[in-house]
Amino acid sequence: MTTPILIRRAEAADVDAILHILGETYEATWKPELSAKAIARFEASSHTEAYVRERLAYFEVACFDGKVVGLVDWRDDFIDALHVSPRHQRLGIGAALLRHAETAIAGAGYAHIRLETDTFNQQARAFYGKHGYAEIDFYPDEEWHSGFTTVLMNKDL
Repeated sequence: MTTPILIRRAEAADVDAILHILGETYEATWKPELSAKAIARFEASSHTEAYVRERLAYFEVACFDGKVVGLVDWRDDFIDALHVSPRHQRLGIGAALLRHAETAIAGAGYAHIRLETDTFNQQARAFYGKHGYAEIDFYPDEEWHSGFTTVLMNKDL
């Protein structure tokens, strides 16, 4: 028997779990690619905490075995964030979160969905490609100031 994945609106009690997931994915994915200067700048900022405070009411979280293990956040037709704890990846949680966001975005009347990742993030590029997203543009990453190239991806609904 498989454990079901529950997706629900985030609550104030989820903040610590959300921050933990964002911290884990930062450590596993972005930090190894960042310059020392970019790491110091990011870690000295309160960017993640501010983002979670600002967007918490819009987050949807994935619960597995009673724990928050993933999250998705979108605005209009753009997915701002989709993160799954590294310990819970490859269990279908990311796919469930993506389907959930796609259904909601389509239900709001949008004909396509957009999102961004970075060229170095081969895992994300492969994941989104597997789910029908096409790479449609490349441009300098303005978020990390570390020489990355952002990939804009799109999927028609």
